[in-house]
Amino acid sequence: MAADAGGEARRAEALRLEFNKLYGATPTRSFRAPGRVDLMGSHTDYNDGFVATMTVDRDTWLLIRPRDDRRVRIASLNLPGSAEFALDTVGHDPDVPWTDYVRGAAAVLAADGHEPAGFDGLLHSSVPFGSGLSSSAAIESVVLLAFAAVSGIDLAPLDLALLGQRVENEFVGVACGILDQYTSVLGTAGHALLLDCRALTSKAVCIAPGLAVVICDTRAPRQLTGSEYDERRAQCETGAAHFAGYGPDVTALRDVPLALFEAHEAELDPVVARRCRFIIEENARVVRLAEALPGGDEDLLGRLYDASWEGADRLFEIGAPSMRAMHRAMDAAPGLIARRQAGAGFGGCLVAIVARESVPAFAVHVSGEYHGATGIEPSVLGVEASPGAGEIGLG
Repeated sequence: MAADAGGEARRAEALRLEFNKLYGATPTRSFRAPGRVDLMGSHTDYNDGFVATMTVDRDTWLLIRPRDDRRVRIASLNLPGSAEFALDTVGHDPDVPWTDYVRGAAAVLAADGHEPAGFDGLLHSSVPFGSGLSSSAAIESVVLLAFAAVSGIDLAPLDLALLGQRVENEFVGVACGILDQYTSVLGTAGHALLLDCRALTSKAVCIAPGLAVVICDTRAPRQLTGSEYDERRAQCETGAAHFAGYGPDVTALRDVPLALFEAHEAELDPVVARRCRFIIEENARVVRLAEALPGGDEDLLGRLYDASWEGADRLFEIGAPSMRAMHRAMDAAPGLIARRQAGAGFGGCLVAIVARESVPAFAVHVSGEYHGATGIEPSVLGVEASPGAGEIGLG
């Protein structure tokens, strides 16, 4: 299921050729950062909770050549447009909006007191865009790595992840938590992570050898907007503020036991109450999942995933018609053990736990059922956990 070496070599050669065509020179350094999928823990990250997360073997590459004039030129093999900007006056570009992730990386480094140097760069991503697999975090991570390398900036991995989150929060304008950037930078090959989003620490979690992780991309237009994401976050914060009145240790929904919530649920606005119940229950499910994955307890995995899916759809209301169609397409699929939403919801991907030997048959079944119901050709990918972000050889 991992990317083959021949395919990676062809990808590198295509990037080198295009780089030479664009800039009239060869790249001197290259970097990669993976996408990620949450195995459990929708919207628990910004509630200071736990997430079971995993890198995937789909990633973003950046080839660069340093410049000495504090300017950046950036282009992509699979994103439209290109840009050139001066590092002394970094602003937004409404005409090529994806370059805000590059500009934002320079801006947060400068705001932190660093002096980023310039480069010519060419990006390519195999992470599906708009699917909930954190393509933006992969871009942020790989660009920050490149800036640090050409500028002589020494960044610890956690600092790199936190800077990536600031790109989203302060420059792009999305109030995301740390999940995406942390996973992309600190992911572990062959393992999931149990991430504590308050402590910013993680524990590697083995996945039983007979289990495979399969991403089912609906390829339908995603309905998530910044306002919907921010609304969910504000509702959770409203709930946490209410329960802070019942104990000094409550600063986020992570700190609210289910019994305390249920004792005072009626005091909340009904919508806020539904949001809080989902987060409190989802946080508990994450911890149970981390215990179930190494032993491959199929019955427990199925029950946890069913509860997460139901809660996300009914309580947190982050479903979409395309996601429901994909969920139904998995009915009776060979090897299915568990299935749930991935990412922030409102479209994008679902994630399934499948018996490893059944992945090809599972993919054929799900693709056919979903296409028959929607007319859309999905992408059904078995994925493996890859290493976190880092420099790679041009090879």
